Amino acid sequence: MNVSATIKLFLPHGDAKRLRVVEVSNWTGKALAAPRTELEDLLKRDEAHNAGIYFLFGVDPETGKPRSYIGEAEVIGERLKQHKAKDFWNSLVFFVSKDENLTKAHIRYLEARLIDEARGVGRYQLENTTLNKPKLPESDREDMEVFLTRIRQVLPVLGSDLLAPLLSAVPTAKLEGELTCRIKNAVARGKRTPAGFVVFKNSTAVLAERPSAGTQHGYVVELRNKLIEEGILIKDKDLLIFSEDVEFTSPSAAAAVIQGGGANGLTSWRNSAGKTLKQIEA
Repeated sequence: MNVSATIKLFLPHGDAKRLRVVEVSNWTGKALAAPRTELEDLLKRDEAHNAGIYFLFGVDPETGKPRSYIGEAEVIGERLKQHKAKDFWNSLVFFVSKDENLTKAHIRYLEARLIDEARGVGRYQLENTTLNKPKLPESDREDMEVFLTRIRQVLPVLGSDLLAPLLSAVPTAKLEGELTCRIKNAVARGKRTPAGFVVFKNSTAVLAERPSAGTQHGYVVELRNKLIEEGILIKDKDLLIFSEDVEFTSPSAAAAVIQGGGANGLTSWRNSAGKTLKQIEA
């Protein structure tokens, strides 16, 4: 269930790319975010002496995919100093409690829950291994679940979709807003998302690109080849099958991969009544 929130974002330097401090109304937590270049200044803040949970964000130099490390520490600043040896990350976010009531068991619980959730979402490569959650009294577990809800709300505000799930399809169910893209014997199902467009698992795409794709739509060929190399598009007889839900930047990018060449997503995707996405949104 979604929980409404009033979020206060403070820019100490007046620059949204530098240090940011986030608080949520009626919540005892606080988040701080900064680029790696401001780590030394961040460590001087009082919040860096508290217990909390932290995230390191960057890109895997070998795969080019988003990469993250999720950790906990009784003194956030001391642990962050140790991560200077990690080369991949270029920004960080950490969460602490304003009333300083987070215990070691609390932050270990949060760390384990966050790692499991981030792995389930699958948007980032994680350096962490799955951890066993420590046992907490029922009331403490409920408090930490509220804390997790706020972390999920605040991370996107700070530019990270680490915990933002794709809209998964239930294979046998019709979802509200579900659209279909058909070409030859390929049939794909998907849906608009706030970040673009998701093509659902088990959708199919044509096996061969159009002759003009290589010269006029090279990005389509490159993207299809990347998805094949990553095992997301799998060859099955005369089709390619999506092995998982995939989010594209737009309906057109999704349709182009499915059709093997340039495509207009607003007219390629239709609902069960035959209306195009263009007609639906008009």
